[in-house]
Amino acid sequence: MTVYLHNTLTRKKEEFKPLDPKNVRVYFCGPTVYNYAHIGNARAAVVFNLLAKVLRYAYGQEHVRYVSNLTDIDDKIIAAAQETGEGIGAITKKYADIYNEDMAALGVERPDAQPRATEYIPQMLAMIDKLVKSGHAYEAQGHVLFSVPSFPDYGRLSRRNRDDMIAGARVEVAPYKKDPADFVLWKPSTPEQPGWDSPYGRGRPGWHLECSAMNEALNGNHFDIHAGGEDLIFPHHENEIAQSVCAHGGEAYVNYWMHNGWLMVEGQKMSKSLGNIILVHDLLGRAAGEVIRFALLSTHYRQPFDWTEDLLQQSRRTLDRYYGLLRDVKDIKPVDLDAPLAVVEALEDDLNTPKAFAELAVIAKALSTAKTDEEKAEAKGALLAAGKLMGFLQQHPVTWFTEVSMEEREVIVPMIQALKAAREKKDYAIADKIRAELEAVHGVIVSIKPNDIFWSKKS
Repeated sequence: MTVYLHNTLTRKKEEFKPLDPKNVRVYFCGPTVYNYAHIGNARAAVVFNLLAKVLRYAYGQEHVRYVSNLTDIDDKIIAAAQETGEGIGAITKKYADIYNEDMAALGVERPDAQPRATEYIPQMLAMIDKLVKSGHAYEAQGHVLFSVPSFPDYGRLSRRNRDDMIAGARVEVAPYKKDPADFVLWKPSTPEQPGWDSPYGRGRPGWHLECSAMNEALNGNHFDIHAGGEDLIFPHHENEIAQSVCAHGGEAYVNYWMHNGWLMVEGQKMSKSLGNIILVHDLLGRAAGEVIRFALLSTHYRQPFDWTEDLLQQSRRTLDRYYGLLRDVKDIKPVDLDAPLAVVEALEDDLNTPKAFAELAVIAKALSTAKTDEEKAEAKGALLAAGKLMGFLQQHPVTWFTEVSMEEREVIVPMIQALKAAREKKDYAIADKIRAELEAVHGVIVSIKPNDIFWSKKS
């Protein structure tokens, strides 16, 4: 099988050729852990979790190393600590744990390594030392800055001209800079701010330096894929390339850069000012993680994505239909199959999830129209294998349709039992009344089959 990926660096879809097929190395820029993750954070995490699944399918589980960091030292974290009175360590631990729990609910497995920036301060200082000694960085008023003019290829990833780059870094313009585009590698810390001793004084690292140092430690100086949101192309990833290449004598840093597109909400940019930021933690209170994952993968990862309530509901209906088909054949043992070739080829073609979803629908139709037990077993096996590769359809179908909190279950289950009893007595008026109350009050949809009654919770 051949994997193709769109490389932001070349602006082309290319055949993926790993440096070592038995040691494929991938890095995904994770969140800054000072608050709950929003749906934009989740899109990137879900997309590149799928990338890891596809690469492991193509090269073998043991031959892919997927690293995703947590930024646990940052000015936003410091501001949150000052605002809440909590210690920085307590804040970052709290939100790192919540992030991992929320992503797990979306079917995102923990990465092979999840480094935290504060664990790699010595490596960051070592990289700064290399850059200073090689003339690519300089000290100024307690800061250490990277000299952008010292790296002629600066701007190649983002394809920004000189004026655009300076405008993009305007918030960092300072009188101690030799050039307005120079960026911070190390900054001084006040006594009340977290800091580490260094040859340049007590301070803390610049954000861009963190990923370069962690990659050098975990993935080596030169590795295969670096992934993240489109918003990170400039300045973060541009700066990563500059400092990493210059710290290693011009050696290439990353071969393939992948970025997912922007996310909007109901056609508008997601922002605090509009009050439309959707937090994953809140969303999981009313929608299953698998539904959210399905919605996030419904658009190709490189395209802008519009999160809507309609999309969420449609995703739930589609998964209900697929799980319903699996429930209908729950007593038939599936044939043990690899993921269908059409689904694999779609995903290996730059994660073409819309095409993979279309192939999933074809497989579901085959299951719905299968006549014999042999045909049903084959189609069921194909649907489960395709779903496993994409991160869907691995729950027992009965569990899927009855997944509610214990408190809700204590109310709903007796009502379902009363509904069954009423129908057995042919007291259909009472049965209809219970059914209507279940939907109106508890958000439960009842499906009556010849030999049983099934129910599911609305998303």
